[in-house]
Amino acid sequence: MQIETPPSARPYDKPEGERRGLLIVNTGDGKGKSTAAFGLALRAHGRGKPVKIFQFMKVPTARFGEHRAFEQLGVPVEGLGDGFSWKSRDLEHSAQLARAGWDKAREAILGGAFFLVVLDELTYPLIYGWLPLQDVLRTLRERPPEVHVAITGRRCPPELVELADTVTEMGKVKHAFNAGVPAQRGIED
Repeated sequence: MQIETPPSARPYDKPEGERRGLLIVNTGDGKGKSTAAFGLALRAHGRGKPVKIFQFMKVPTARFGEHRAFEQLGVPVEGLGDGFSWKSRDLEHSAQLARAGWDKAREAILGGAFFLVVLDELTYPLIYGWLPLQDVLRTLRERPPEVHVAITGRRCPPELVELADTVTEMGKVKHAFNAGVPAQRGIED
């Protein structure tokens, strides 16, 4: 490791633009996409801002750690799917759930009641062709100016990356699962 001298000057100029709702995308093959979006949700909730989380691949009855914590805090999390495709018994049903879920998410985004809307794992229904990309892009463009949207998932469509204000690509350097360590409660669920 190389030791660095802490910077003594501000490394950037203060932005002078207008504050507005941001479109934030967390994508890539590394771990942490949803975790980062949930961190934004916690930050916004901690400031007294209304937040809504939609999970496109989780079942409505899911009880992962984030569900339990957000329930205690009073942050609504809604599972819209029936699990990942390899767990689905009927992919057309999965697609129907994604479309019905998108209708709910679109309403929440355009309604303007939420400061932040998290669309967790939205990229999967997009890349599987279950949702029309143009409708999603149009909704994001037409959202009220004060509404922030965070989107997660691998292989984010380039059109969505282009529209976004902030895009972070999580890159896997190393993952315990590849060394044979199974997912662990409280870390991966």
